[in-house]
Amino acid sequence: MEFDVLMQRIRACKLCAEHLPLGPRPILQAAPSARILIVGQAPGQVAHKAGRPFDDASGDRLREWLGISREQFYDTSQIAILPMGFCYPGRGRSGDLPPRPECAPAWRQELMAHLGSIELTLALGQYAQRYCFGADGQSLTERVKNWQSRGPALFALPHPSPRNNLWLARNPWFESELIPALRLRVADLLD
Repeated sequence: MEFDVLMQRIRACKLCAEHLPLGPRPILQAAPSARILIVGQAPGQVAHKAGRPFDDASGDRLREWLGISREQFYDTSQIAILPMGFCYPGRGRSGDLPPRPECAPAWRQELMAHLGSIELTLALGQYAQRYCFGADGQSLTERVKNWQSRGPALFALPHPSPRNNLWLARNPWFESELIPALRLRVADLLD
């Protein structure tokens, strides 16, 4: 299937509409030329309203981590953003609900077949990491801390949500060691 047709089908998806409190609004960005893939969890309520991935405080922090501007971040020819669930899943007791389980099996394999230029994948948060790493027995912190063992193609990162400020405070090596290496890798790919 042609990429443009696939994206139209995804944007019209209503697969899990009955479970979405704000209705379906698939939010993703991709192009076959993209060299960086951001695998997130699911759009938040602010991103749902804006219709853009990471158009919120999490996105501000993520762009800071990557050392790039909003314009670079939203350049679909360079950066693909494919969360595990494309629609806002709703709110739970301690934050947003997990991504809907129907989304990734329905669309991810076909999408990834079109993204042959990806050279760097960023797995944000536990749901994305479970997809990228499988059941490796490591905690999120262990996966993030072992960033050097995977080479330059895959980084596990905590979710950039302000809800993770405590994790960041407890793990100062993340910003002093991992972030500078990540910025260099991103700059290399975007130049």
